[in-house]
Amino acid sequence: MLAKLTVWYNTKCPVCNAGIDWQRSRLLRAVRAGDVEFRDINLEPAALTRFGADLEAVRRRLHGVDAEGRLHVGADCAIEIWRRTPGDRWLGGLLGLPVIHPVARFTYDRFAGWLYGWNRRKGHW
Repeated sequence: MLAKLTVWYNTKCPVCNAGIDWQRSRLLRAVRAGDVEFRDINLEPAALTRFGADLEAVRRRLHGVDAEGRLHVGADCAIEIWRRTPGDRWLGGLLGLPVIHPVARFTYDRFAGWLYGWNRRKGHW
């Protein structure tokens, strides 16, 4: 069993919010058991300052902290979520492979940057 994961995300981004709602429904058993927790960074803007992550960093990319205190950012956080999701564990394993992982990170970062800019232009925050 994987360690508990607490994920901070941006509820003011409609795409992010919808994605987390969908993922939460797939992870219902893990969420109810307390193995995965989703938290709104807008309600706790200083939650990750010990890692040097401010509100804007979390608005740009998912951030998760596991029970051992390890920080997972962006694609790495998404991979950790998928590793805990029934039916998606294979995806987390695949995207975590050494040959694919850098591509997953690059792709996530490009999309996250575009999405962050889109949200700013739309005035979501």
